[in-house]
Amino acid sequence: MSYVTPTEFVTKMIDAGEAKIFMSTRDTLIRAFMAGAILALSAAFAVTITVQTGNALAGGILFPVGFCLLYLMGFDLLTGVFTLSPLALIDKRPGVTASGVMRNWTLVFVGNFAGAFLVAVMMAIIFTFGFSEAPNEVGQRIGHIGEGRTLGYAAHGAAGMLTLFVRGVLCNWMVSTGVVAAMMSTSVSGKVIGMWMPIMLFFYMGFEHSIVNMFLFPSGLLLGGKFSFMDYMIWNEIPTVIGNLVGGLTFVGLTLYSTHGRKKSKQSVPAGHIGNPAGVPAE
Repeated sequence: MSYVTPTEFVTKMIDAGEAKIFMSTRDTLIRAFMAGAILALSAAFAVTITVQTGNALAGGILFPVGFCLLYLMGFDLLTGVFTLSPLALIDKRPGVTASGVMRNWTLVFVGNFAGAFLVAVMMAIIFTFGFSEAPNEVGQRIGHIGEGRTLGYAAHGAAGMLTLFVRGVLCNWMVSTGVVAAMMSTSVSGKVIGMWMPIMLFFYMGFEHSIVNMFLFPSGLLLGGKFSFMDYMIWNEIPTVIGNLVGGLTFVGLTLYSTHGRKKSKQSVPAGHIGNPAGVPAE
């Protein structure tokens, strides 16, 4: 599987973050749009499997197919750029600025939402035969998901908001681990295996992913879910985005950078010694 060492793949993380910051607006939006659409289709796929088999584990096991596809095609999710783009700023790459990082995040958010929403509309048409009849069983389930994961949190007040935030943190801890795991290998099979495990974990555990929710909740509204757009934004999307940012950057990006990517100070050489003292490995 051609394993890549941590020092090497952390450098790849920083390089990837830098490249995303300097990417053109056109390319950033296209790649984000396609990522949002593919992940939305994968979410619809997983919910369909869960409903038809009655087994949520089956849906969780198969959901990562969409994530693997979009990653291999070079498309971008907000959860990934939350983790990668700031590293180029922290590493002081030439020309990288905080405004550049924010621009990247904003464009990816817009592109992801547009792609996920388009699929939400398409799937709503399928679930209702062009809005000519009530939603089928899968459509009804999506509507209930929207209600439970907005009004359900709201019913618990501050405790519900805390729970939502923590689920967002844990989600991108796992999703960004999947992004990094793909960099640990130079083979397609190695990348897929590395990505599959943490993505399967986050989906089955019901953690909150901002882009998956860009599909589930607009779908729920289109399919008659009994919650409002403001319920979705306040009691899911906004806290989830913040939790995703904290989880990916804190527990994946910064931890790996601090131990494997931070520039090490040169070791001082004792007087009388030339070069590397015996037994001291080179950094």
